[in-house]
Amino acid sequence: MPVQDTPAKPKSNLYQRVISAAVLAPVVLGLIYWGGLAYAALVLAAAVLFLWEWFSITGTRHLSPSAIAGQAALICGGILQVAGNPQLGLAVILAGAGAAYVLSGFSRAGRWGAEGVLYSGFALFSLLALRSGTGGLIFIYFLFIVVWATDIFAYFTGRALGGPKLWARVSPKKTWSGALGGLVFAIIFGAGVSVAGSGGHMAIWAGLAAVLSIVSQAGDLLESAIKRRFDVKDSSQLIPGHGGIMDRIDGLVAAAIFAVLIGWVAGGTLADPLAGLALN
Repeated sequence: MPVQDTPAKPKSNLYQRVISAAVLAPVVLGLIYWGGLAYAALVLAAAVLFLWEWFSITGTRHLSPSAIAGQAALICGGILQVAGNPQLGLAVILAGAGAAYVLSGFSRAGRWGAEGVLYSGFALFSLLALRSGTGGLIFIYFLFIVVWATDIFAYFTGRALGGPKLWARVSPKKTWSGALGGLVFAIIFGAGVSVAGSGGHMAIWAGLAAVLSIVSQAGDLLESAIKRRFDVKDSSQLIPGHGGIMDRIDGLVAAAIFAVLIGWVAGGTLADPLAGLALN
């Protein structure tokens, strides 16, 4: 009998991920530092792409009235916030979510679409508000570092140690060892920000890093659950080695929204969520 060739194993996408990160990370960090309209344009573009991919996964046609209403609300809400009217910007996002649901005829896909408008809209609002508020530059760097440290070290710790799965039905590759490794290194790097940047209370920064690392991992699992619900592997192929923008910023989105909620509970305002936190 002729010997059949065995199919070659797919190559690891780690190399592609490293190259993509090496190209994109300096651009992102530079725009964060630049702030102003450059940073706002970056965040708005990411939110629009995030919602675009959300629609793709959950079944809303991109040129449908629902999708157009949702994307228009996102863009208008971001512009209003940058122009100094965050209350109206947030109201427009809420109205856009309602319009997306109504224009879908109250369909199942329309409900998912409306939830996507809210999720991406709250993320847009949060990332803009955090950057423009008290200590915004340092905090946004802190937020990105915590999320990136969580993601990177969860990946490598999980691969090195293995062990019980974190939630096998939703994300078969994630392990408890990876989750804990990501958490530990997020705390270390997050606390380091207090030394390198703010000179503030290290314990508060470390505690925030721990909470936001956990929320970041929850956001990652949420996206995995949605993709599994709709039988989708990647949100898109936009970023080589990473999939789509949702695959790349799912943890950041959840952590940014939660950071704003923490700030509000601590006494921050709508426009300046961090004002009530004693970070300095």
